[in-house]
Amino acid sequence: MHLYPTKFRLAFIKIVLLTLLLACGIVNNARCQTAYFIDGYHGGIWGHYPDWNTRFMADQLVKHPDWKINLEIEPETWANTKGKDSAAFNDFKKLFADQYSGTERIEYVNPDYAQSYLFDVEGESIISQFYYGIKMVRHNFPTAVFPAYSSEEPCFTSALPQILTSYGFKYASLKNPNTCWGGYTTAYGGEIVNWVGPDGTKIITSPRYAVEALQPGSTWQTIAWGNSPTYIKACLAAGIKHPVAMTIQDAGWKNGPAVGDGTKGYQPTVYTTWANYFENIAVKSTTDNWKFTQEDVLVSLVWGSQILQKIAQEVRCAENNLISAEKLAVITKSYKDVIYPAADFEAAWRPLLLSQHHDCWIVPYNGRPGDTWADKVVKWTGTTNHIADSIIKADAVSLTNGKTIHGSKFITVYNTLGVSRNEAVSVDIPVELQNKDLVVLNADGHLLSSQIIKDSVTAKPQIVFNAEVPSMGYNTYQLKAQKNVATNGVIVVKLQNGEYKLENDLYSIILDLKKGGVIKSLIGKKLNNKQFVDQANPRSFNELRGNFYNDGGFHSSTENPASISIIDKGPQRIKVQIKGTIDGSPFIQWLTLSQGQRRIDMQVKIDWKGNPGLGEYTPPGGFKTTDPKKAFYNDKEKLLLLFPANLQAQKVYKNAPFDVLQSRLNNTFFTSWDSIKNNIILNWVDITDKNDNYGFAVLTDHTSNYTHGEDFPLGLTLAYSGVGLWGRDYKITGPTNVHYAIIPHAGKWDKSGIWTEGTKWNEPLISTVTDKMPVVKHRSLINIQGKGLDVTAMNADNNDIIIRVFNAEGDDSPKKISFDGSVAKAQLVELNGDKKQELKLEKGPDGKTSVMVSLPRFGIRTIKLYDAVAAKY
Repeated sequence: MHLYPTKFRLAFIKIVLLTLLLACGIVNNARCQTAYFIDGYHGGIWGHYPDWNTRFMADQLVKHPDWKINLEIEPETWANTKGKDSAAFNDFKKLFADQYSGTERIEYVNPDYAQSYLFDVEGESIISQFYYGIKMVRHNFPTAVFPAYSSEEPCFTSALPQILTSYGFKYASLKNPNTCWGGYTTAYGGEIVNWVGPDGTKIITSPRYAVEALQPGSTWQTIAWGNSPTYIKACLAAGIKHPVAMTIQDAGWKNGPAVGDGTKGYQPTVYTTWANYFENIAVKSTTDNWKFTQEDVLVSLVWGSQILQKIAQEVRCAENNLISAEKLAVITKSYKDVIYPAADFEAAWRPLLLSQHHDCWIVPYNGRPGDTWADKVVKWTGTTNHIADSIIKADAVSLTNGKTIHGSKFITVYNTLGVSRNEAVSVDIPVELQNKDLVVLNADGHLLSSQIIKDSVTAKPQIVFNAEVPSMGYNTYQLKAQKNVATNGVIVVKLQNGEYKLENDLYSIILDLKKGGVIKSLIGKKLNNKQFVDQANPRSFNELRGNFYNDGGFHSSTENPASISIIDKGPQRIKVQIKGTIDGSPFIQWLTLSQGQRRIDMQVKIDWKGNPGLGEYTPPGGFKTTDPKKAFYNDKEKLLLLFPANLQAQKVYKNAPFDVLQSRLNNTFFTSWDSIKNNIILNWVDITDKNDNYGFAVLTDHTSNYTHGEDFPLGLTLAYSGVGLWGRDYKITGPTNVHYAIIPHAGKWDKSGIWTEGTKWNEPLISTVTDKMPVVKHRSLINIQGKGLDVTAMNADNNDIIIRVFNAEGDDSPKKISFDGSVAKAQLVELNGDKKQELKLEKGPDGKTSVMVSLPRFGIRTIKLYDAVAAKY
C-alpha cells in the first residue's frame, strides 16, 4: 500500500467529494439529500386479505433486507391466517417479534379493530376500536408496540391526540396520499407539527405538507403517493429536510417494495417505519402548534343516499343502546350484586365495531347479493342490539324486589347520564290495568300530571308522565287505578284561518296546512317571546325541498296542502301527524311537544313512488373516475329539510367525537373532489345570531351532512338518488324515515346545554313496570357537582368500577364526583390502563365517597374506583 503525503491525500479527498457532489447534483439542486418512504399493507379478512398474503410478506422481507413495512391489518385477520397457513404466520411472527432493537422492520401503525373512519362515530366507539383492536393484536403478537398512528384511508378526527396519547402513542401521521376517495386532510406545515387537539393535548405529527398538492388527473391521490422527483424537490425547496412519501398498499397487491430497491423515482429513497422516522430521522421538535379542527378533516361520502343513511342510523342506534346497557349494568351490579356481564358486552362490541368499518360506509354495495357491506351492518348491529336489549331487560327488573300493593304497579325509571333529569317517559300499561282510570304517584305519594296514549308503533296503551330521576341512578313511581283529575298542560287548537296552534309551557307553534304543514311560527315563550322562524325568507320552516331531475326540477312540500291528525292531545304531551305530498310521493311528519321539555321531537317518513332522481343529474356515461366534479357533492340539489331561522349574521357550531367547534366555513357547498369541505353533522348542529344571544339546534338520528350559507338556511340532507362513487347508481328502494329534533334556546351552545340535550336524546330514560317496588325508592350511584361533565362510559372490572367523564360544557375548575358507597382507592388511569394520578378520597357523613377531578374543556378522564361497594340501606 502506498502512503502519499498528507497534502496530496487531502487534495485527492476534496476532488473525490466535489466530484460526488456534482454527480449527485447537490451543488445545483440538493439531489443527494435522502428521501424516505412509508410502505406496508392495509386491509384484512373483512376488507381484502388473500390467504397467501402473510407468506408473501414474510418472503419479501427476507428477499429485501432493506425493506420496512407499516401494518394496518384488521386484527381478526391473524386468527384466520394461523388456521390456514400456520407456517407462514409463525415465520411472519418471528420477523415481527423484533420491536425494541432499533433495527425493527415491522410496525403496527393502526390497531383499530375495524379500520373505522372515526369521524363518523361516537367518541366511545373510537376508544373501543383501539381497546379491542390492541387487545387482539397483542394476543397474536405479544411484543407489539404502538408508537405511531397512521392510516391509508382518511381515518382521522380532531380528538385523536388525547385518545392516542392515552393509549401510549407518541406520534401520528395525517397523510393518506394513495387512498383519498373519501377525502384527505388540510395541506399544512412542514416536516413535523404538534397536532393540538380540542383539549390542548399535543402529539408530534407528520402532516399532509403544505406543498403536498392533490395529484393532477386523479381523484384518489396526493402527489406524496410515490417518491416522485417533483414531490421530493418541492419538499426540499420548502425547507423539509427529511421528506417522506407514503403508500400503504392494499393487501393482495404483489408489488413487494412499492418503489423498488433504489430503482424507482427519486433516489436515494430509504424505506422506514413511522416510529423510526420520528425517532431517528425527522427533526426532533417544532414550535408549530397546529390547532387541527374537525373542518381540517376534508371528507365526503354519498350523504343522503338511502343505503348510507340506513347504515348510519343502524350504527347510531346500536351505539346508544350498548353504551346505555353498560352503564345500567354497573348500576344494577352495585345495588343488587348481580354479575356484570363483561363477556356479553365484549360479544356485543365486536359486531358494532365491524359495522363501523370504513368500507361499510364508502362501498356499501360491495359483496355478494345478500352479503354486501350494508347487509352485514344489518346483521352486525342486530346482534349488538339483541345482546344490549337482553341485558337492559334483565337489569331493569332486578331492583324491584320490595313489597306489593294491591291494585297498583310500580314504574322504575333509570337514568344512565351523569346529570339529573326531569322529562317525559312513557310505559306500557299492564293488561290488568287497561281500560281503567290511572294515575301516577311519585315516591312521596304526590299525584303527577299524566295521560294515556297509544304507542305509535305497537298501538299498545301507554301512560306518559314527567319523571324526575337522579344522575346515574333510578327513581320509582306508583301506577294506580284511580280517577285522574284533568290538569292544564299542552294544547292544540284549530284557528279560524285553518291553521293549527300547538302550545306548551315553553313554546307556541303554528302549522300552516295550506303550505304542506310547515311551521309558520315558533315562539319561545320563556325566551322573551322570541320568534325563531324567519317569516320573510322565501323558504319555509320544516319544508322539504329538492331537485327531482326526472320530474321538471325543484319540488317542495309546500306546493300542496296537507292534512293533520291529532294523535295525542295533552295534558302531558301532544303529538300531531301531518300528511302531505312532494312530487307525487306521500309523506308524513310527526311533531311531539311535551310539557316542560326543551326538545321538540320530529319525524319524517316519505313513501316514495318508485325511484325518483334526486339531486344533481348525471347523464348516461357522464361519470368519469378522474373527473373531480361529482353530482353527489352538490348538496344544494339534494332533498333537504330546511330551517330558515330568524337569527341575524348567523354563526354555526357543531359537535364531533369529544369536540365542538365553531365553523369557519362561509358556506357548506362544493361540487368537486378537489374542494371538499367538512359539512358533517354527527349528532347536532347549532346556529346562533352574531352575539350568541339566541340559537337554534337541530339533532339527528344518524351521521349525515348539513347545509348552510350566508344566503342559504340551515338544512338537513334527507335524500339523494343518483350516481355515486365509482359510477354506482345509489337508488331509493323503500321509504325514507328519519327522526330529528329541534331546540330553540338563548345563549351559546355550551351556556344553553346543547351537548347535554343531545345526550338525553341519545340515551332516553329506561323504564319498566313490575308488581313490586324497590326497597329503596330512589338512588344515585354517581353524582357530579358542577355543570358540564358528561359520563360517557361506565364499566365494571370485577369489584372495580371504571368511569369516563368528558368535559363538554364546563370550565377546568375541580369537580366533585361522588360514589354512593365505599371505595378502597381511586385513580385517574390512562386508556391503556396505566396509572395517571392517585386521587384523594373523601368520605361524607351520608356514606358517599367523593374525589375531586379537574379536566380542561373537551378533555376526557378515566376514573378507576377500586373495590367499590354501594351503600346498603
